[in-house]
Amino acid sequence: MPSAPSQRRKPAAGKAGIYLDSSALVKLYLPEPESESLDSRLRGRRDLMISELSMSEVLSAVARRRREGALSLPQAYELRNALLSDADSGSFRRLHLSAAIHREAERILLGAESVGLRTLDALHIALALSAPAASVATFDFRMRAAVEQAGLKVLAVSP
Repeated sequence: MPSAPSQRRKPAAGKAGIYLDSSALVKLYLPEPESESLDSRLRGRRDLMISELSMSEVLSAVARRRREGALSLPQAYELRNALLSDADSGSFRRLHLSAAIHREAERILLGAESVGLRTLDALHIALALSAPAASVATFDFRMRAAVEQAGLKVLAVSP
């Protein structure tokens, strides 16, 4: 399992960095394919950004694993506490949803012609653009295409 985010990085204020969508953030807390590669790629970074939206989606994945029997209730709460502790510690720059972010996501949704963009993906992209992030870490194929269409880079992570 990857090392705890709070042990490896603190954000640098005011610099463009990497926005982690939920498909990337979850890999830092739950062992999944590419977890180790992503952890290695991000280790030492001081410019990582997450959103409250990503945190909720990660905890949804934790809850799903608990329902499936892969995690016990104490393990699920341990992961929740680790995520919240890391977010509160400043390991990540936290981005918040606002009316302006929703309006930008709506603009992105209406402008997406070649990508079947989902609402949450548009919100993630709007958050990354608002930061501003230079790139987005995502493991979702549709999200990758939408990120590139929005003019952002996708963080390359190789196994």
